[in-house]
Amino acid sequence: MLYPLVRPLLFSLDAETAHELTLAALRLYGCALPSAEIDERDGIDVMGLRFPNRIGLAAGLDKNGEAIDGLARLGFGFIEIGTITPRAQPGNPRPRMFRLPEAQAIINRMGFNNHGVDALVSNVRAARYRGILGINIGKNADTPLERAADDYLLCLDKVYPHASYVTVNISSPNTRDLRQLQGASELDALLGALKARQEALAQSHGRYVPVALKIAPDLTPEQISDIADALRRHRIDAVIATNTTISRSKVQGLRYAEQQGGLSGAPVFDDATAVVAALARQLAGELPVIAAGGVLSGTDARAKLAAGASLVQLYSGLVYRGPGLVDECIRATSGHS
Repeated sequence: MLYPLVRPLLFSLDAETAHELTLAALRLYGCALPSAEIDERDGIDVMGLRFPNRIGLAAGLDKNGEAIDGLARLGFGFIEIGTITPRAQPGNPRPRMFRLPEAQAIINRMGFNNHGVDALVSNVRAARYRGILGINIGKNADTPLERAADDYLLCLDKVYPHASYVTVNISSPNTRDLRQLQGASELDALLGALKARQEALAQSHGRYVPVALKIAPDLTPEQISDIADALRRHRIDAVIATNTTISRSKVQGLRYAEQQGGLSGAPVFDDATAVVAALARQLAGELPVIAAGGVLSGTDARAKLAAGASLVQLYSGLVYRGPGLVDECIRATSGHS
């Protein structure tokens, strides 16, 4: 693979500039070649969908769906784009993304920077990819928390016809007060509204699109139990565990460790995997757990499945390992039962 040769150049740039160049290269990669064939030999049924393999791309890398076809060529069994909000917003001031190479970690405080849901839908329509596509939705930063459901419902309405599944992001630490939506009463109200709208959309479109909830790793056992109960009660289709962490316990003393934002990469692996295991125990197969957080090797991906996950998502590991990580994880999880 070329990535070991390219990585020093990318790491000589600031993290967000390198990210933008990578996305631009993926856009060209997707345009220059015919769409990739999907190999279904390791297929698995999750959320009523047939996934060709267990390894997917987590939301955040391609917020606007600009490089779907290029990403598809890397071998992912599914791709999740977003987080998208109803209206375009710039996110937080730059710099807002920082590498911690000694820990194979990243801190970001992007703040849901995106071009708005209409731009994403336009990009999805233009893509040739016909595999499993998740679309991750959020709320605008200036929408009051008591009206957050309006933003999620608007996004759900617009992406529903174009998504294989929709992820509801209530766990980013970079939008003020967003994580309060994980509280029992707030979550109950939001999930109730989303489920009612999902059922109405399924009726009007003649197609059921699953809804997943993405949660944080920084939860108490009681909070995890409350979330599991709410997921069952509202018949949510899946849960993604987890988003980034606000903890710095494993990166203390490193350059950029005190930067505000969510920490991802290797340091979040243990906590995220513990949340996967706790949810898997409490949900007992009633709905699937999708694992994200700290996967930097095939061994890490296998560990997520061993903890009870059905699918595994990558993001920060790609920064440190490159595209070869996708195939390594697919091979490591092939034939898992």
